[in-house]
Amino acid sequence: MRCRDLVLRSAACVDAGDAAGLAALFTADATLARPDGTVLHGRSAIADAYARRPAGRITRHLVCGTLFDTLGEDQAEATSQVLLWTADADQPPGPHGRPAHPLQRLGHFSDRFARTAAGWRIGHRQAGFDLFAT
Repeated sequence: MRCRDLVLRSAACVDAGDAAGLAALFTADATLARPDGTVLHGRSAIADAYARRPAGRITRHLVCGTLFDTLGEDQAEATSQVLLWTADADQPPGPHGRPAHPLQRLGHFSDRFARTAAGWRIGHRQAGFDLFAT
């Protein structure tokens, strides 16, 4: 499903530091509510916020358990479980990669999708954390 690709590609864009690529996955008037309560309005706000992420921050989002609901021919919703790992780029990689921060977060993406002239896009995302371990 194309909407599933949007969910996975959005995580891949964040992990790759591709703020413009991330923003392009959203509708022009999209909202993205971040775990800290900040709400970003529109593609440019999404791109700007993610472009300001610290350059040395490494993230890996493991996205799974996505459940979809179809609301109509041009709308859908999904909730995905997300495991977030972080690390610092200044840590030298070893044979197993870089050491991850001990804080692990389990969260979710709650997405609403809309079919646009350019194809399916994310119209609204609510991202949040549900559990953590240190």
